Amino acid sequence: FSVAHAANDSTYLPISHLTHCTSKRLTHMSATTPPSPPQRLAAPPSHSSNKLRNSTPIRSFNRKDFSIRCEFENSQRWTVRCVSGTDPIHIILKPPSIPMASAAVLGSSRKNSKRVCLFYCNEMKDLAERIASQSDAIELRSITWRTFEDGFPNLFISNAHGIRGQHVAFLASFSSPGVIFEQLSVIYALPKLFVSSFTLVLPFFPTGTSERMEDEGDVATAFTLARILSNTPVPRGGPTSLVIFDIHALQERFYFGDNILPCFESGIPLLLNRLQQLPDSDNISIAFPDDGAWKRFHKQLQHFPMIVCAKVREGDQRIVRIKEGNPAGRHVVIVDDLVQSGGTLTECQKVLAKHGAQKISAYVTHGIFPNRSWQRFSHDKGGSPENGMTYFWITDSCPQTVKEVKDKKPFEVLSLAAPIAAALQI
Repeated sequence: FSVAHAANDSTYLPISHLTHCTSKRLTHMSATTPPSPPQRLAAPPSHSSNKLRNSTPIRSFNRKDFSIRCEFENSQRWTVRCVSGTDPIHIILKPPSIPMASAAVLGSSRKNSKRVCLFYCNEMKDLAERIASQSDAIELRSITWRTFEDGFPNLFISNAHGIRGQHVAFLASFSSPGVIFEQLSVIYALPKLFVSSFTLVLPFFPTGTSERMEDEGDVATAFTLARILSNTPVPRGGPTSLVIFDIHALQERFYFGDNILPCFESGIPLLLNRLQQLPDSDNISIAFPDDGAWKRFHKQLQHFPMIVCAKVREGDQRIVRIKEGNPAGRHVVIVDDLVQSGGTLTECQKVLAKHGAQKISAYVTHGIFPNRSWQRFSHDKGGSPENGMTYFWITDSCPQTVKEVKDKKPFEVLSLAAPIAAALQI
């Protein structure tokens, strides 16, 4: 006899290794068809770690389909199917059926990953679905986003009792002041539902460019938003985790209070992966539009030749110049954390082309592009880097922009789904 797992019928094991298929010992075996006269089977090899409980002979059976019921110490029942017409006879071992919920838990425990209930705002639905597709341990949950007649939010969290004791996350998008209040209401409500832990994923921290007070009376809205998020109620498992990608000013990590644990991630690994796929990946140089971008990203891109640009004042004008590096004959990729109107990028593009760049592309983690300013970037089909970009990569941190630039060259979207799914396992 030989035995094979049902998942791989082409692999056969000696019958002496039957009990290796489970972690429990075989205690009883019976057949549904009458056996032929007894024939004692050779004893299992001495190296077997799971031996039969007694030495009762196992009989040989007629060569036709039949079922064998195997009972193990854990009271589970396994089905063993005989494959007829073969020499020797083969037995296929099928595990007992497991309910879907139990199977999901079993699968996640094998992968050593925690189950996460992921809620999301309407704008982030597409990204949420991509995140959930990354792991069976992530389950999407819904929120009803309604408004009263006066326009104020009328919200409902579905199956609120069902998330008690669960790891819960919320995928937010603060794309405009008008959507922040309703999402803050949900963010404050979820940790109060007796959840085990709470993670807030805010890929783009929108007020990050407003962190300075240069004149008396300036309001640092980045600090204000950080204080609001820092007052998120503490769930049972401890402080809320806040996941942000490429925050504009690194010092903003110190704006958050002790009730929230900011986790700062980066989209640069997505760019690195994409650059490796290019046919001219060995001819890439990285350009930074200013010293701030260099300080933020140069350590992650240090194996590329680098070019640093800077704005200098000439009379009443501020002109972009190359501070260091040589773009001649290279495919130059301009890297920054975000783009608004795109004025700095276009000026940087012109000076790089003037100094001999063969191709010019750009990457920004957050493509904000207010007032459809993305339209100022055209596609260079070859030979005119001063007028167009070969590629313009953005992530899906700003979902409204993603919808607008979809299938429009030179834009390509690098999804944050995989790094977000990984961050939810922290």
